[in-house]
Amino acid sequence: MAAQYDVLIVGGGIAGLSLASALAGNCSVALVEAEQELAYHTSSRSARQLIPSYGPPVVQELTVRTLELIAARDAGLPEPVLTPRSFMLIGSEQAVAAEASGHMRSITQAEALELCPALVPDSFAAAGLDTGSFGCNAPLLLEDHRQRALAAGADIITGARVHSAQRLGSGWQVGAGMEAFEAGVLVNAAGAWADELAVISGVEKLGLQPYRRTAAIAAVERPLPEHSPMVAAADNTFYFRREGGDVLISPSESVPSGPEDAKPRPGDVERLVARLNQVTTLGITEVRRAWTGLRTEAADGVPVAGFDAEAPGFYWLAGQGGYGFQTSSAMAELAAAQILAGQQSAGHQSAGHRNAGETADAGPASRTAQALAATRWSVRR
Repeated sequence: MAAQYDVLIVGGGIAGLSLASALAGNCSVALVEAEQELAYHTSSRSARQLIPSYGPPVVQELTVRTLELIAARDAGLPEPVLTPRSFMLIGSEQAVAAEASGHMRSITQAEALELCPALVPDSFAAAGLDTGSFGCNAPLLLEDHRQRALAAGADIITGARVHSAQRLGSGWQVGAGMEAFEAGVLVNAAGAWADELAVISGVEKLGLQPYRRTAAIAAVERPLPEHSPMVAAADNTFYFRREGGDVLISPSESVPSGPEDAKPRPGDVERLVARLNQVTTLGITEVRRAWTGLRTEAADGVPVAGFDAEAPGFYWLAGQGGYGFQTSSAMAELAAAQILAGQQSAGHQSAGHRNAGETADAGPASRTAQALAATRWSVRR
C-alpha cells in the first residue's frame, strides 16, 4: 500500500533538505534520495562560500535573502553556519570591471596585496572586494535542515531512486526504491537528474544542463593568514581560499556533462597547481584530495522554481547552477509559500498558472518571488 503525503520531495541535496525543513509542520512531507546518504553529489562538494556579488542580479537578490534567513537561524544554534570571509576578484581592469557588481567595491593593487600577501604583484592589475561575503559550514547547515524536518514530522528515505511516477487523480503516484508513495505535490529537486525525473514523470523536460566543476585541498609551504579572503580570477580560471593550514583550490571549469557521479579528469588539478604556483607564493606541495561536482543550469542561468504550467502538482526546484547553497534558504521560502498556497487554492485557480510573483490570495509577494518574477514569469514561458 502506498504511503500518503501532501508533498513528496525528490532529491536530498541542499535544495530538497531546505524545502523539507521549510514545509514540515505545515503539511505532511516525505523526501526520497536515490543515494544511500544525503547530499552525496553536488551539495557535499561545495566551495562553502556565500557571495552576494556572485552571479546574475536575481541570484544576488536570492543570496542576500538567504544570508538573512541563515543569520536568523544561527541565533539559535550552538555553532554558527556563517563566518565572515571576504571575497576578492583579481585580474585585468577590464575583466574585473565586467565581473564586479554593486556588492563589490574597487580596491587598489596595494590593498589587495595587503589582504592576500600570497599574490604575485605582477599577476593582476585590478581587484574588487566583497566584504559582505561569508564562509558557510555546509555540513552543519545540511544537518540542521535534516533535524528540523525530522523534528517537525517529515520522513526522509535514502537509497530510494525514483523509477516510476504518474499523475493519479488529483495527485501523483511514485515508486522509489522498494517503496510506493502518493502525494498531492511532487517536487523535483533532483539536481543534475531533474530532467530525467521529468521524463520518468511524463513531464516535458526543461533542457537543464549539468556542468563539471573540480576542486581540491592542497598542502602549501606558506599557509594563508587566518582572515584571508577567498580569491578568484575575474576570467574564471581559478579560485582559492584558506582551508585550515591548507588551501581549497579550483580551476573554475564549466564543462558540459551528463548526470553522473563526477570525478576529476587527469591533468585538471595538475595544471591548476602549476598556474597557482606561478601567480602566488603559496608553494603548493601536495594535493591531499580532489573531487568534481555538477552545477546544473537552465539556459538563462536563472534558478527554476515553480509549478509546471503543463503538469498540475509538479513543482520544479532545480537549475541552481553554482549558487545552490547561497540561494537555498530563499528558494525554500518561496517554494514552501507557493506549494502551501497551491494546496489552499486547490479547486479554484491552478497554482501552475500563477507566475512566480503571485500568491494564492493575490496578497503581497515575497522579495524572493519578486526577484524571480522579474526574470522568469513561469516555468514554461
